[in-house]
Amino acid sequence: MEGRIEEVADGVYQIATMSPIDLGFNQYLVAGDEPLLFHTGMRSLFPLVRGAVSSVVPVESIRWITFGHVEADESGSMNQWLDAAPQATVVHGATAVAVSLNDLCDRPPTALQDGETYDIGGHVMQWIDTPHTPHGWEAGVLYDTTTTTLFCGDLFTQLGHYDPTTDRDIVEPAAKAEDMFHSMSLHPGSADRIRRLAELEISTLALMHGPAFTGDCRAALLALADDVERRTTAPV
Repeated sequence: MEGRIEEVADGVYQIATMSPIDLGFNQYLVAGDEPLLFHTGMRSLFPLVRGAVSSVVPVESIRWITFGHVEADESGSMNQWLDAAPQATVVHGATAVAVSLNDLCDRPPTALQDGETYDIGGHVMQWIDTPHTPHGWEAGVLYDTTTTTLFCGDLFTQLGHYDPTTDRDIVEPAAKAEDMFHSMSLHPGSADRIRRLAELEISTLALMHGPAFTGDCRAALLALADDVERRTTAPV
């Protein structure tokens, strides 16, 4: 597997790796004064992601490590990054810290409340709780208020190769992927949580499994919410 790194917003870099099952995995580097890595990738991807990061900033300069939820492809190499970047801290929502990360992290993590912001120097980041959207009760998204980029994790998952950015439809490919994987929690509150995200000013949706979307982000989120609502209200 090979990693591709591209700047998809001002100071925001997408590191993309295509797996043998035709599913892409993205990590995002936010190159502020205190650089942030959103998604670490699996442990096996650490050398590849480390090499991509080092092409933009020194690996040891990484200060913040975060991800949408606790899962191998999002947080698997978390402790390898803590070892490589001595000043780095894992930061996540309070639920994930309480139920998983206090135990899993080699150094104490920092817990954030829903809506809490922190300044990494050039980018102000906001944590937003999205329990059971798209996965476990600790799930959340990260909003870069400076570049209006929403790091939305596994929302809009799609299969196949993709360019770094696109303004083409990302809702239909996500619906097809959900038909195949049935990976979303589909909680009764999920659609409303996605609709609340659509109230943000968003210029880029930074997908985990797909391109960074630069089209009408509000319309895409609302359409995804409608699809999720259809699934949660359908007869079993």
